[in-house]
Amino acid sequence: MIHVFLADDEDMLRTALVSLLELEDSLTVVGHGGTGRAALEHEPASEVDVHVLDLEMPDLDGVDTARALVARDPEAAIVMITRHARPGILRSALAAGVRGFVPKSTSADQLARVIERVHAGGRYVDPELAVTALGFDCPLTEREVDVLRLTHQGLPVAEIAAHLHLAQGTVRNYLSDAIAKLGVADRHAAAREARAHGWI
Repeated sequence: MIHVFLADDEDMLRTALVSLLELEDSLTVVGHGGTGRAALEHEPASEVDVHVLDLEMPDLDGVDTARALVARDPEAAIVMITRHARPGILRSALAAGVRGFVPKSTSADQLARVIERVHAGGRYVDPELAVTALGFDCPLTEREVDVLRLTHQGLPVAEIAAHLHLAQGTVRNYLSDAIAKLGVADRHAAAREARAHGWI
């Protein structure tokens, strides 16, 4: 029996999915919640075999939740569900450790098969989502992505510098380069733009 935790902030969809997945002989839903933090706080953590996460949630989104789950358990099995696959978001999800990526229009039966596949160590990416989500290449360097991710989290330049073990002037240079590449007015707009493309 595969133990599943489902995190999705759309209550009606989540409760319907819970009911439908419970009809599957191979699955049981051991918990569900409306935020990524609910997935992280489920106890005991070892009870969950596969996490099914909505991409867009308040508090922690699906990608950030996946990163936290994988940091805690590198073998964590995660399936991401989404309505909209923004350019680059698939790369972010896969880099975070997500092994399944499907649209919310997927039937409960098909989702169950994806959960089984991911639980067995496999991967599954919906072909149509892959075409949409891969989009175009990120123009930012790895360090520019790092500073924009921390900017998106609300950290000031001094804290970003301390977090990345860089000089404040170096952080400002990375931010200036990112702003120029993205053609925006300031670092906060650059962070929003990078987030919209799924690069951070």
